[in-house]
Amino acid sequence: MEHTVALKLAYDGAPFSGFARQPGQLTVQGSLEEALALLCKRSVETTCAGRTDAGVHARGQVVSFDVTAREFEARPLSALTRSLNALVDERIAVRGAWEADFGFSARFDAKAREYRYFIYEGSERPVLVADRVWHLKRHLDIDAMNAGAAHLIGEHDFKSFCTAVSAEGKPTCRNVSEISIGREDLLGETVVVVRVVGNAFLHSMVRTIVGTLVAVGSGRRDPLWVKEVLEARDRCAAGENAPAGGLVFWHVDYGDASLESVREEGSCV
Repeated sequence: MEHTVALKLAYDGAPFSGFARQPGQLTVQGSLEEALALLCKRSVETTCAGRTDAGVHARGQVVSFDVTAREFEARPLSALTRSLNALVDERIAVRGAWEADFGFSARFDAKAREYRYFIYEGSERPVLVADRVWHLKRHLDIDAMNAGAAHLIGEHDFKSFCTAVSAEGKPTCRNVSEISIGREDLLGETVVVVRVVGNAFLHSMVRTIVGTLVAVGSGRRDPLWVKEVLEARDRCAAGENAPAGGLVFWHVDYGDASLESVREEGSCV
């Protein structure tokens, strides 16, 4: 192997059993690696920036894999993108491909990851965005949610905010650099958007953060309660796990301008 290729993916997470390959299950990684195997005529192992759970969507997932010099020279990057889009599941879109430095890892070289969660507050059915939002049917206090979120900024032990089983025997400290809550337009509907940025995330961490902040925004809890949840280091202390359908893996930052846009020049498999 002499070259590393990176792909930018978007996908509708609803039909998939998460990103990571699983025997007998439809997954994003499984579909992608099947397509790469057809093109390369060998098995190709990919690495992603972040493993999304079942039902979670992605707008800016990044995947990397290594190829030989011969494979790299055989197909232009633009042709690779077209070929993969013709072969992968139709709920996946390969938005571009580029050559990264050899040895680049979509996972380990990431400096920050951004997720966005969408919530609809209206009483009527949000038919145009129903599969992309958590429909709460009640108004949220955005100021209270932002006040609660402030307690989570910085490096902390987020054991309270991850699936209990996944935390056993593993480090649970993470650094969250930003959590902001506001309202935006989504296909003509006003939705609450929770934006979370951090160096890395635990299993279900973002969805548990959202569920905890919703308890504050709905008036059931005080903003200071979020600090108590964090200090408890106990999943039972936090709020509910927000539904997967409202979460989108939005962006990955590698701290390098050349990785912020997908380049079409060069050759690939």
